[in-house]
Amino acid sequence: MTTEKEQYQPCDACGVSAEMGFMIKEHDDVADVHVFAKGKTALELELANYLTLAKQVNVNFKVETTPVDEASTELTARIQFECSAEKLIFELKSRSLAK
Repeated sequence: MTTEKEQYQPCDACGVSAEMGFMIKEHDDVADVHVFAKGKTALELELANYLTLAKQVNVNFKVETTPVDEASTELTARIQFECSAEKLIFELKSRSLAK
């Protein structure tokens, strides 16, 4: 088995390299957030950190969450922004919250 290493070339049109790992795509404006904690209160407190960060990016976001109860250990939230760039900014900033 051979391993071939790709060399990333910057795009002549925009100067962006694929090595960056992110590409802005039209209509790609929903960020999925997975929060892990024990119990409803702890999950909601962790999610609040992400929602505060989302408000810093743009206060006009929408959020949908999975239902949780006191026995839950995971919460999934879908945060929809007004444009793809806001989602990208949120995802880059939220890396500091991920544990």
